[in-house]
Amino acid sequence: MGKLHEQMKADLTLKGYSPCTFAGYLPRCRKFAQHFNRSPEEMGREEIRAFLLYLAEEEKVSPALQKAYLVALKFLYRYTLNRPEEVENLPNPKQPRQLPVVLSREEVLAIFEAIPYIKHKAMIATTYGAGLRISEVCSLRKTDIDSQRMRIYVQLGKGKKDRFALLSPMVLELLREYYRKVRPKGDWLFPGQNPQKHLTTNCIHRIFKRAVKKVGIHKRASMHSLRHSFATHLLENGTDIRFVQALLGHASIRSTVRYLHVSNAYLSHIESPFDALRKGEEKGEGGQPCNQKK
Repeated sequence: MGKLHEQMKADLTLKGYSPCTFAGYLPRCRKFAQHFNRSPEEMGREEIRAFLLYLAEEEKVSPALQKAYLVALKFLYRYTLNRPEEVENLPNPKQPRQLPVVLSREEVLAIFEAIPYIKHKAMIATTYGAGLRISEVCSLRKTDIDSQRMRIYVQLGKGKKDRFALLSPMVLELLREYYRKVRPKGDWLFPGQNPQKHLTTNCIHRIFKRAVKKVGIHKRASMHSLRHSFATHLLENGTDIRFVQALLGHASIRSTVRYLHVSNAYLSHIESPFDALRKGEEKGEGGQPCNQKK
């Protein structure tokens, strides 16, 4: 894309988008240009539709990834090329509504104990104990831990919103042990090899995956599953859903309600009608069992 690439990069900067958005939008728009071997300036709605159809039918990419390409192209045409009409009313791929992967308390503890290094243990404990996103944990600064008021200051979380998260006494104790043993340099709570930079999300993802494999968990678990588990376990403990919403930083209660669908606290109080049938059979209600001879 050449010059257009730099223009789009500047527009993303002016909009205040995160480095993760840069890493997603730019390569996807470049692939669009390479697919037709033409500049996006020379193309429009028909080429965009043809490209999205190619992704769906030929490359068999997931609906989520199809949408990611569409969002990137919408930014390109709306802001960088100033041709919003080219991307108006394009169909959004329907995404399956999957329930979050939730780990049991025993599984969380097993993963924690399978991690050998105190620094990585502290990161896992902070992620689960406060319900943080992995990017939020990696970018924590030492000054974000408020031991007086027992809370964690999350700066510029998703949507560039600040919030306060829960700091449990046990997580604080572990963080203090980590600090005494490691003495991390610089401002970051979890610095990388270069103290001027924090540990990368890819690094902690790999650590988590190794621990999951080591303890023999076969769920599609990721670091984000710790955040899902935090929310679900709070609801099972009877925490009001509005408090859970605030701790997670959800703008809409609908994002939090989905954890009700995977909470044992709600499912365990509901009796299946099949169980009621069996109880009736044992009491002699509803006639004789099928295998009883007259």
